[in-house]
Amino acid sequence: MMSSNDTRPIIIKRKKVVGGGGHHGGAWKVAYADFVTAMMAFFMLMWLLNATTENQRKGLADYFSPTIPVARVSGGGDGAFGGNTIFSEETLAQSGIGGLLDNPPGRNEASGNSGIQQNEEQQKLEELEANIIGRGGESLVAEMALKHIITRVTDEGLMIEVFDLDGAPLFDAQTTEPNPILTEIVDILTEVFLLVENKLSVAAHTRTFSPLLIENPSWSLTTSRAQTVREMFEGAELPETRVQRVIGYGQQKPYLKNKISNRNNRLEIILLREQT
Repeated sequence: MMSSNDTRPIIIKRKKVVGGGGHHGGAWKVAYADFVTAMMAFFMLMWLLNATTENQRKGLADYFSPTIPVARVSGGGDGAFGGNTIFSEETLAQSGIGGLLDNPPGRNEASGNSGIQQNEEQQKLEELEANIIGRGGESLVAEMALKHIITRVTDEGLMIEVFDLDGAPLFDAQTTEPNPILTEIVDILTEVFLLVENKLSVAAHTRTFSPLLIENPSWSLTTSRAQTVREMFEGAELPETRVQRVIGYGQQKPYLKNKISNRNNRLEIILLREQT
């Protein structure tokens, strides 16, 4: 007898391969992906033009252009911009003067003015900063006074930060009565400020007080202390017209994360840049 395995039918499957692809092919997907990518890039460009400043746009343009020009005149046509970009601050490599600047342009340059005056003022502020720091060797008192001072040149001007040290506060505790060390500091700064005619800004800060207090004294205390410093400058023969603003910040801007630290008791005296 034949076994059941010998009578089982043999089934052969053949796969039909269809070439070409027709409208089911993948070429259109590549083209569509390119189109979507181009549209995304276009909308990102529109967003960047609307959301960035002139200086930020310049930085983006400089990033995609050579920092060292090959020739004074390179590619770029004679179209509406003559081979230059649409930004007012640079002409990039097309005119041979592109790349990153050592001194980024400020507001005056954005309006078309020369940056020479700003560079001169920057140098003057740095010289005044060095003058303040160099006065530490004049006497022991001056040396002690400068331990309370940190200076830096900012966009607003020369900032002199004067702060409390442990065991050497600028004012008597929670009063506007200045200690002798603050008087010495004001005298030192007045000598330097009289070398120029720039205006001044005087601001005061204080440490954070306990929320359990019925009345928070920080606002009135910092405002009064800033006024006291203004009067001290006038008493040191600085013309009263030199002080442009007096501000009390209360406890809103602590210097340290430890908000109750006495280091947060400080003055910010700014020799403002000249307004043009």
